Amino acid sequence: MPTEVFDFPGTRAPIAGRLEVPAGPVRGWAIVAHCFTCGKDQLVAVRVARALAAQGIGTLRFDFAGIGESGGSLAESSFADDARDIVAAAAAMAAAARAPALLVGHSFGGAAALAAAGDMPSIKAVATIAAPFDAAHVLHHFGEDSLSAIERDGVGDVTLAGRSFRFGKRFLDELRHQDQGARIGALHRPLLVLHAPFDQVVDVENATRIFLAARHPKSYVSLDKADHMLSGEGQAEHVAAMIAAWAAPYLPAPERTRDSGAADVVAEETGAGRFQVAIQAGGTRFLADEPESVGGLGSGPTPYDLLSAGLAACTTMTLRLYANQKGWPVARIRTAVGHQKRKGEVPADLFARRIEIEGALDDEQRARMLEIADRCPVHRTLESAAAVTTSAGAPPAATDPIDAHMEAATRLVDG
Repeated sequence: MPTEVFDFPGTRAPIAGRLEVPAGPVRGWAIVAHCFTCGKDQLVAVRVARALAAQGIGTLRFDFAGIGESGGSLAESSFADDARDIVAAAAAMAAAARAPALLVGHSFGGAAALAAAGDMPSIKAVATIAAPFDAAHVLHHFGEDSLSAIERDGVGDVTLAGRSFRFGKRFLDELRHQDQGARIGALHRPLLVLHAPFDQVVDVENATRIFLAARHPKSYVSLDKADHMLSGEGQAEHVAAMIAAWAAPYLPAPERTRDSGAADVVAEETGAGRFQVAIQAGGTRFLADEPESVGGLGSGPTPYDLLSAGLAACTTMTLRLYANQKGWPVARIRTAVGHQKRKGEVPADLFARRIEIEGALDDEQRARMLEIADRCPVHRTLESAAAVTTSAGAPPAATDPIDAHMEAATRLVDG
């Protein structure tokens, strides 16, 4: 799945974001807000965002101001600023024709998401993961000495998970005056609360308070055996799958897999690795690449894999068309194609095709099906010469209708 740079102007500073784009049809768009001081590249944010994208939900993860690659400083930031940056993220996505319908917040990001959702008209559903009920919960991890120093000096350093961060008194004061209960009660959005019963960072009582404050529709999922950071194998992906399933009724209708217009296939570099490209074909997106052995990432089919796939798909479709016309009892057709280069032979390229046909056909019918396979339009194209033109600039508009393949297959089968 392609990851796109998606930076946008925040409340006080430029915000760095990454957009995980689904490889196939897009079911909707989402935002994931990260945990306290974690950042967009922390594993749980990355894993949840990419797992949602794998479910067809394009997802933005970004650094709050003063974190990671975003501008600004924590010493001058506040909880309200974080909430406003989530609102700004949604506005930037809407401007890019990717208005988010789903808002997901992990830990402190869940509290910020609950605070921001009311100001985000495109958001249709909210999910929190291990979120505190009280935004000031994070102050429990500051230590009395650090809190006293910030109160006294107006700014101070706090060590969290072995890293030093500087916070200002404004941050503390604002956290202590948040009325999250009122916000949750007035959310007017479907809410999914996910929490681990043995969370050692934000105890599960927080989930109970969020759930009780919320109005219906609301749902609760207990993440048995998970920890606060969803660090166990497959935990983040499991959470994302549950969120995607729960959010399905609130997402917009899936994009059409193919419009009736252009039939161009487009390959565009993603910037990942030496060869990886994002393919747009038939209204869907997927990656193509080269194997690691030749310097690629091995993240998708090679160009010759795609050529073989075209022959395999065309063969199977053509045989199905013929079997249906004849009324033959063919249950399933499976075509496998391999490609190899032959030194010293003409033609040098060999596509070895193997066809498996399930159904009560006699020997004569099976032989006829293999003959028809040779009439597949892509087969004919590979065996004959094809013209290719090249020009500079943006890809031209398609000139052939998208049903050209079926028209050709029908003519060949009928002929």
